[in-house]
Amino acid sequence: EVCQPEYWVRHVRQAVLFGPGVEWLAEHGQVTRFVELGPDGVLTAMTHNCLAHHNESEDGPGAGPDVIASLRRDQPEVKAVLTCLARQFTTGASIDWTPQLGGSDSNALGAHLALPTYAFQRQRFWLDAPHHTVDATDLGLETVEHPLLGAAIPLAEGGRVFTGRVSLRTHPWLVDHQVLKTVLVPGTVLVEMVVRAADRVGCGRMDELALEAPLILTEEGGVQLQIVVEEPDESGVRPVAVYSRPEDQEFAGDAGWVRHATGSLVAEGSAAGDGVVLEQWPPVGAEPVVADLDAFYERFSERGFDYGPAFRGLEAVWRRGEEVFAEVRLPRERVGEVERFGVHPALLDAAVHAVALIASEEDQEAARIPFAWSGVRLHASGASVVRVRLTRAGSDAVALEVADAAGQPVVSIESLALRPISAEQLQAAQTSR
Repeated sequence: EVCQPEYWVRHVRQAVLFGPGVEWLAEHGQVTRFVELGPDGVLTAMTHNCLAHHNESEDGPGAGPDVIASLRRDQPEVKAVLTCLARQFTTGASIDWTPQLGGSDSNALGAHLALPTYAFQRQRFWLDAPHHTVDATDLGLETVEHPLLGAAIPLAEGGRVFTGRVSLRTHPWLVDHQVLKTVLVPGTVLVEMVVRAADRVGCGRMDELALEAPLILTEEGGVQLQIVVEEPDESGVRPVAVYSRPEDQEFAGDAGWVRHATGSLVAEGSAAGDGVVLEQWPPVGAEPVVADLDAFYERFSERGFDYGPAFRGLEAVWRRGEEVFAEVRLPRERVGEVERFGVHPALLDAAVHAVALIASEEDQEAARIPFAWSGVRLHASGASVVRVRLTRAGSDAVALEVADAAGQPVVSIESLALRPISAEQLQAAQTSR
């Protein structure tokens, strides 16, 4: 049939039934692998969409045929083709590697070597030296049970200072958050610390927090932190500020401190009450988007956001008009940490990634980071999987409602504004250290 002109006329002028064809092949078990032969992964993304319903079968997410692109426009051709062949080989395809590996001669480069048929047996001899901590009460301080904050100092004339320390050694998951090739502490870390400080001084709502300077981490040493909470004013509002300095400037005096954020805390809750319940999931009328999340994060990388595994928590995204819904999951290695946080910063940062789907084309092209948070209320802690609803909150801001896997409220954010960041700003922040 494909040799007849009439077939190709119909192919151009009528529906090609690509979607029904892919679904039929998957449902009837005719194929286990789809490979796109073309200059980019356009049909690969379309095939993922066609298989979305099939992959959500009782076999669980990720089941069903493999979908592989042979070329990517942003990758070298040889690397892309070899990666395509390797993916097929590791999923059961028969590939003749002889031309690539240099022949069948046992002395040739790339000759096959016999490996044990059992799993590799490994034994590790390095000692894990735990990070040493002291009891804050022995130093006349208050102990703060938090991964980022260690102690609090009630000031004699009012207010309270919360202290902590972060480094890539004590908090290795932060290395997975790089912006323009620099390890940038995400704004969600500052929010988490301020929310914990607010709870300790009896405030149930972080009214505002605006970032002023980026907080940079390097491989050399750690950073000392201070969260300064002042006494409430006449209206009950407590000013708050976040400071840091490199620990090697311990004796440099006050000149070594940099203010990264300022804001305010209030004791009263917001009008949002106990938060929004998201029991119906995915919501009625929401359409799935972003089938290829690896490609989604590759586009982030092209704009300067290099997210490692800890921050690649976005699992599924839906859209309903101007609303965006997302499901976010912490990697297994981080799940044991959630009980000590209000909301794990990596989990909340990954939830914010879905903002790119309702941003303008101009905003999508720029490297933008969270800048100003308003109306943040923590409802519950301990979630490692969350449901997120994002809506517009003005021309350059969004509102977030975050719930746990059962749909119960975790955190509400009335407004989150983002702004672009440049390499020059990050360089200036590093120079000031």
